[in-house]
Amino acid sequence: MDHLKSVPDGVPSTGGTPSGGDAAARLATLMQRSSLGDEGAFAELYDATSARAYGLALRVVRNPAHAEEVVQEAYLDAWRTSSRFEPARGSAIGWLLTIVHRKAVDRVRSAEAATARDATYHRESQPVEHDSTLEAAHASLEAQRVRSAVAGLTEVQREAVELAFFGGYTHTQVATMLDVPVGTAKTRIRDGLIRLRDAMGVGS
Repeated sequence: MDHLKSVPDGVPSTGGTPSGGDAAARLATLMQRSSLGDEGAFAELYDATSARAYGLALRVVRNPAHAEEVVQEAYLDAWRTSSRFEPARGSAIGWLLTIVHRKAVDRVRSAEAATARDATYHRESQPVEHDSTLEAAHASLEAQRVRSAVAGLTEVQREAVELAFFGGYTHTQVATMLDVPVGTAKTRIRDGLIRLRDAMGVGS
């Protein structure tokens, strides 16, 4: 089946369907001989019909390279299934072109499905854009909750917590700045954090 390996120069170089009143009968005979494993007969059938097959495939798939592949697939299918050809039900060229058309349509559908899959993958793989407005709103609400909770502390607790957590000072530095023992500073900070936790509804 080496004659089916390629379609020279994009279009079969042979002359197309035989002319004359016995053309259809000749193709039917070649098809019947092919069904018996006669490779020579099938090569002759290919030479006589491949130009029309390529033309049909190209009209459907609209891509020369894909059309060549469709033709090769169609003729291989025809070789394998040539025993199914029944002259009483139609011409050999009609039977063959039906195979070509089916293969071409399958190729178009496959290409469309691949394109759809690629589009879906591209769409679903895009990073989700962060809504900066929403994030800012959340941050603002959280800040309001913290300010409200801090406002509910006693004055000494608020001073200690603000220095330790908003000012970034150590317990020793807080004690020095408030002029109280380190233990007292720690107690005020601890009590303030407990009240903050309770005010903000944070579990222990």
